[in-house]
Amino acid sequence: MNSRPADLSVSLGGLDLESPVIIASGVWPYESELWREDRLEGVGALCTKAVSLEARRGNDGMRVFETPCGMLNSIGLQNGGVRSFLKEYLPLVKGSNRPFLVNLVMESEGDVRANIALLRESSSSIPAIELNISCPNVDGDGMAWGMTPEGTAHATAIAREEWAGPLWVKLTPQAPDIAAVAKAAEQSGADALVCGNTWLGMAMDIRRKRPVFQRVVAGLSGPAVFPLALRTVWQAAGAVTIPVVGCGGIAGWEDGAAMILAGASALEIGSSLFTDFDLPRKITGGLRAWLAEEKEPSLAALVGRGRV
Repeated sequence: MNSRPADLSVSLGGLDLESPVIIASGVWPYESELWREDRLEGVGALCTKAVSLEARRGNDGMRVFETPCGMLNSIGLQNGGVRSFLKEYLPLVKGSNRPFLVNLVMESEGDVRANIALLRESSSSIPAIELNISCPNVDGDGMAWGMTPEGTAHATAIAREEWAGPLWVKLTPQAPDIAAVAKAAEQSGADALVCGNTWLGMAMDIRRKRPVFQRVVAGLSGPAVFPLALRTVWQAAGAVTIPVVGCGGIAGWEDGAAMILAGASALEIGSSLFTDFDLPRKITGGLRAWLAEEKEPSLAALVGRGRV
């Protein structure tokens, strides 16, 4: 009898991961103690917080609001800019001894080219870029690029021209035609797709009789959106030949298994980490037990099995 543990390793988008679990952008703090090996058990890769060319202060007013089975956020891509990231945080990220992706804010064409030029100077230290064309909490950039196949293609092509390494593109679920934008990203040089980001929602303060958020709308995440995220993975995976990463509402190994069966090659987890930092270990443990029960030697063998 074979007692070897099930193989959870995956190769996708230019990266080799020991586990399919990826920490999504914006949720893992930059406190050094959380980047120790004992705190990253089960984590195959990490996405950095969003990195823009210049520092961003983020949105004013309320930024996080709890909802049933989820949360709304309106952070607004707050970050110290690429120079601050390279100086202060890149050494910490590198020290995790895991592949990582720099979540790159899709700003104006000129800003993105300048941002990538600075990242290229440290290219030997940066395994991959995750191009964020999906943030719903800013005006003029982010999600605006990813709503149409044309915008998606243009944004991806800009990044591809400037960055020779692995390039993942994070899609917005607000796009009317997920399959079309997925194809556009693939045709413009993406190595993998992430489906996706938060859904637009809102909350009302019934005491103030005003919307909770100054921008009115905010990004909804958490278990409530999982069925919607699963649908976007199904649609994107059916339209492209490059790997798809499932992201949205994953709160346990069963959700991860469903994403894999729908066509995802790996998983990004986000909001659920706010209640359980140990979730990556629990998900990988559950997936191993599932593979053993199903008598499957590897997770890769089950990618897209639900489509057959």
